[in-house]
Amino acid sequence: MVNYPKDWEEKKLGNLAFIKTGNKNNEDKVSGGKYPFYVRSEKVERINTFSYDTEAILVPGEGNIGSVFHYVNGKFDVHQRVYAITNFSDTLNAKYLYWFMIKNFGSYALSQTSKATVDSLRLPAFKNFDVVIPPFPEQQAIADALTAFDTHINNLAKLIEKKKMIRDGAVEDLVSGKRRLAGFSGKWEEISFNDSVIPKARIGWQGLKKDEYLQSGYSYLISGTDFYRGTISFEEISYVSKDRYDMDSNIQVKSGDVLVTKDGTIGKVAIVPNIDKRATLNSGVFVFRVIEKIKRKFLYWILRSSLFSNFIDELSAGSTIKHLYQKDLKKLKFVIPTSLSEQQAIADILTSMDKEISDLEEEKEKYIALKAGAMDDLLTGKIRLV
Repeated sequence: MVNYPKDWEEKKLGNLAFIKTGNKNNEDKVSGGKYPFYVRSEKVERINTFSYDTEAILVPGEGNIGSVFHYVNGKFDVHQRVYAITNFSDTLNAKYLYWFMIKNFGSYALSQTSKATVDSLRLPAFKNFDVVIPPFPEQQAIADALTAFDTHINNLAKLIEKKKMIRDGAVEDLVSGKRRLAGFSGKWEEISFNDSVIPKARIGWQGLKKDEYLQSGYSYLISGTDFYRGTISFEEISYVSKDRYDMDSNIQVKSGDVLVTKDGTIGKVAIVPNIDKRATLNSGVFVFRVIEKIKRKFLYWILRSSLFSNFIDELSAGSTIKHLYQKDLKKLKFVIPTSLSEQQAIADILTSMDKEISDLEEEKEKYIALKAGAMDDLLTGKIRLV
């Protein structure tokens, strides 16, 4: 139970605002319509009518129970199973209520659902929701602080998407030879996968049982679930004993090795980061060994391109069995610069672009965590802003 400051008041939402569902259906939406149309999800549709021209908080009454997706101020329309909270009391800042509901409404709503064919919330559940409010200036300060976090996070998300589009375009152009780097003019040649790469994998399970997946041990055991943003995450990785590691030298992997999933979600690609521990593979992952004419990092970026993803899509088309076989890989062909220096230069540029995106994603995750902490502190009065 939260101990709020003594000068914060607890009131029912029904005494602080007007609450009513919309009157539109999904079929009323219009592609490219003039006004926002709020339905029972985070996605905002469009419509050519508006029933509201005001400040509001919009909460689904069915599906996504307890989610508070939207604060809006202007002209909009609302689905018949979305509740519009409007006409706020002079003592309540709507943006503060939005943040208070994001933090507290979910657990409350799940305890109030009415079971018919789907979980749903009725009007009394909204009216009886307890809202704890500080003095109005503090509400404004809290809302401004949390909105600033949200704005920065959203700006980072947009920047990340922009950087990804630029990187993906560069991947397509550079690994195909469509665009050449300054200072390189040597020829490119087409080679087959079979002539340039030797895939290695665990042969069956080799008797490896689930109870041999250890929480700590001699060697990392890398599986497809450890692939994360083009590399390997070690946060929840399993381990195996020395005997299991020594069993097969072909799948003992090192920093810089290129890995590809061959079971389940096939064709995921990762490059092993710098590691200070031995590592081996479970049965769902290939390690690709390269011959001297191709750099591992250049191969990695070929596998990150549409050439490889399209190849995987064609293999998977119409199939219910998701497995990548060595015989399938023999069909793959691609072009490479004959100059290893050009391969390295291309890989370095793309890796640098990827690193920039990864840094931005880490910054975004940091701010998401900071926002969560700020919500806990500010919306309980643990930290006072006024």
